[in-house]
Amino acid sequence: MKVDIITPGSILFTGDNIYLVQLPGVDGSFEIMNHHAPLISVLKNGRIKVVVKGETPQYFEVKGGVIEVQNNKVLILAE
Repeated sequence: MKVDIITPGSILFTGDNIYLVQLPGVDGSFEIMNHHAPLISVLKNGRIKVVVKGETPQYFEVKGGVIEVQNNKVLILAE
């Protein structure tokens, strides 16, 4: 799946072939994997974990934001 993490000032991450994204949701942590159902959710202060199969996970600190999942694409608008 394709993942983009965007803040008002920069693009924190963009990548294809992502295996898993773990996010700090307002109601608790949750994960998105390939071909996840469409989703829109609110994020709280915390850490986003991005995993490419066979590579070391990457982490991004955020102060909140919104995530949209659609057609195997994940768009995260973060603070």
